[in-house]
Amino acid sequence: MDDPNTAQVFEARYLRDVLGNFPTGVVAVTTMVTDDEPAGMVVGSFTSVSLDPPLVSFLVDRSSTTLPKILDADRFCANALASDQEWLCRQMSKRGTDRFTGVTWQQSEYRNPILDGVVAWVDCTIEKTVELGDHFLVVGRIQDLTVASVKRPLLFFRGGYGDYTSTAQLLLDSHLGR
Repeated sequence: MDDPNTAQVFEARYLRDVLGNFPTGVVAVTTMVTDDEPAGMVVGSFTSVSLDPPLVSFLVDRSSTTLPKILDADRFCANALASDQEWLCRQMSKRGTDRFTGVTWQQSEYRNPILDGVVAWVDCTIEKTVELGDHFLVVGRIQDLTVASVKRPLLFFRGGYGDYTSTAQLLLDSHLGR
């Protein structure tokens, strides 16, 4: 039996290939740098942490140039992208460009950008940041949240983007003649 205190070493490409079989939601994390300068990035690691207190989290690579802006603002909005927003995901993922060009959004009560057309959004203040390996875990305390549309979510799976339709929804739609 292997020593549980000895870390197994994996080749990075193999690790990515295997972990790519776990589908993830695509979330744009946004904040305001100044009163008129939004900042944002895309993460595939947004998750619920706790109901009491209401906490969520996401992971971000330590080399991120957007994370310091989010940490300085001490707040963020997690926008669950819809299946028709792959273009927005790609735009918000580009380095060295204005990620908000052509993007419509509204400002939340906590002054974070809420992107138009998303499935849902969660507005947060930063509760804690933890360094873990080559990433930072950012934990946010929920201040406000809502379901914004009934669109299907954008998912990332095996290196590509797609959407999700539940089998229950398909059955319901077939009985309702949709």
